[in-house]
Amino acid sequence: MRPRTLRTRLVAGVLILLALACAAIGVATSLALNRFMVDRVDQQLSMTVGGFAASLEHGKEYGERGDSRGQSLGTLGVRLADGRVTNAAVVTRDSGSPRLSAGDAAVLAAVPADGRGHSVELSVLDDYRVMAIDGADGDVLVTGLPLEGVNATVHRLQLAEIVGFAVVMIIAGVAGALWVRLSLRPLERVAATARRVSTLPLASGEVALPDRVPDEDPRTEVGQVGEAFNRMLGHIGEALARRHASEQRMRTFAADASHELRTPLATVRAHVELARRTPGDVPEEIRHSLQRIDAESARMGKLVDDLLLLARLDAGRPLARDQVDLTRLVIDATGDARVSAPDHHWRLELPEEPVTMTGDADRLYQVVTNLLGNARVHTPPGTTVTVSVRVPGPGKAELTVADDGPGIPRELQEELFERFVRADKARSRASGGSGLGLAIVRAVVAAHGGTVDVESRPGRTVFRVLLPA
Repeated sequence: MRPRTLRTRLVAGVLILLALACAAIGVATSLALNRFMVDRVDQQLSMTVGGFAASLEHGKEYGERGDSRGQSLGTLGVRLADGRVTNAAVVTRDSGSPRLSAGDAAVLAAVPADGRGHSVELSVLDDYRVMAIDGADGDVLVTGLPLEGVNATVHRLQLAEIVGFAVVMIIAGVAGALWVRLSLRPLERVAATARRVSTLPLASGEVALPDRVPDEDPRTEVGQVGEAFNRMLGHIGEALARRHASEQRMRTFAADASHELRTPLATVRAHVELARRTPGDVPEEIRHSLQRIDAESARMGKLVDDLLLLARLDAGRPLARDQVDLTRLVIDATGDARVSAPDHHWRLELPEEPVTMTGDADRLYQVVTNLLGNARVHTPPGTTVTVSVRVPGPGKAELTVADDGPGIPRELQEELFERFVRADKARSRASGGSGLGLAIVRAVVAAHGGTVDVESRPGRTVFRVLLPA
């Protein structure tokens, strides 16, 4: 239930402080008024102390109620002898007089005869302010006045303060909320700009940052936040522009280099093929060298094709948009993988009906072959590789390639789809792939509007591709 927003906290804090201030003022004024009125009662008692109480022992002259002339209503007169109440009376409009209880008598007997006012609570008469003095014949004369008027006045003041403070709190709360809202409006603009920045694709591509927040007074805290935020946006924009320019240069270089390398590689392979077909005896060492040149040229040609494909995908060039039977494509790719790796166990799990989608058949076939090749290369003989296609929902197609091999290290899974990432970093370049296969998988799948992810543990690795069907 604690307030979460800064606005709510500020308003709540102001209201709490105002409530504490109002409570302190209310307590102080109530105590001061009570003290003032009690002092007035003490002054009144000091002017009449002992007179009414002394008249109570002259019963024949004044009667049992004593001489009440000049006494205000509610005046209490008590005569004590040897600590016992001998006479007691209260000035009332009628002829009756309440009888004090034994507890009230004990309370009055405990009042010191010092001529000072003392507050007592009597069971019959409620709160009283009493003053006791020594009588002429060794008795104690107690005179008291009711505190009902004092208490009523203090209660009325407290009620008025509660109502007044409540109105002040409501007005202060509404006015404070409006003022805080107005004061924090620049901070809301900063937050809105930050939310817009958080939705931008900052990971790649050219990014247009939103407008800066309006400049505020740098002497205020909110203005300092806005100024710092604008500086941060400037640094981010400059860094993103430099990164985008660098990426563009790298993509252009990769595309140009790949394109330029295709012709000399084709020429090298043509000359190798021509040399191998030349009639006549060729030494075994030369024949082996020509075979190695042909193999490495083919491998380099595939690498150049992969780089060129990635460069084209990075540039956003559109792919072919044909009707593709994903089920037939998976059957063909798995059949080719079975011929290439007969020592693995290949399984197919396909739906009864074909799963079709719109896309580039060649590129999707490359996705499947890359995933199958990845499973073939990085698992030992005897591993079971299961390829499945299913429709998880309307307009979706899911392709999974699972194996029961040793799994992928956890620290490698996060960067598995990056370029030139290889599972065995100590392996020589002469064996294994170039580290572009899974990068091409992700790029092609993303170009089709899909996603790819991996889950791996020892004995279970699953690559899952989700495509729009």
